[in-house]
Amino acid sequence: MSAETSGSAASPPTQPPSAPSRRTFIATTSVAGGVIAAGGLIAGPSLLGAEQAAAAEASPSSRLTLAVNGRRHTVTVDNRTSLLDLLREHLGLTGSKKGCNAGACGACTVLVDGRRVNSCLTLAVRLESAEVTTVEGLAKGDELHPLQQAFIDQDAFQCGYCTPGQIMSAVGCAQEGHTGSKEEIREWMSGNICRCGCYVKIVRAVEQASGRK
Repeated sequence: MSAETSGSAASPPTQPPSAPSRRTFIATTSVAGGVIAAGGLIAGPSLLGAEQAAAAEASPSSRLTLAVNGRRHTVTVDNRTSLLDLLREHLGLTGSKKGCNAGACGACTVLVDGRRVNSCLTLAVRLESAEVTTVEGLAKGDELHPLQQAFIDQDAFQCGYCTPGQIMSAVGCAQEGHTGSKEEIREWMSGNICRCGCYVKIVRAVEQASGRK
């Protein structure tokens, strides 16, 4: 029996769904992108706050009081802060130089309680109540320290970058009583490197300041 005589009409063929137009696709992806971006803006500060909190928890700080060149300072620093960074970044005393930052060149030499130390390797938090002397604290007003004057007189520097550490090491060397001869001075000053090679004149300056020249 044909479809015409069966009393029921045949179903029309199924049409495949039409593909979205280019305009519809662009509009849809733009909306989705906006939602993702908005979500990122909402989540961003929260994530940043979590990172800051984690960093603060991982890097505890301490409060300490110490004297630098006769002046007392109370500061709060990250426990990882070196004495060199405390002097340069917190107290503005930039005479001590950051050379190798590994204790190998002596450019950062200062005195702590009268003893020579590499300030780049010394943790600031360990110096509670300590007395620190830097090259800025040697002169008395306009009167230079004898070693400062000797370095000028003997022309014991060239670029000058290592000079503050050389002078501070020489002060410690003299206080320790190690200026009896050229050989002794060279031995006890061997931790201070001069890349310009002014060692002969540096020894002469130490001799002059110690009264041997």
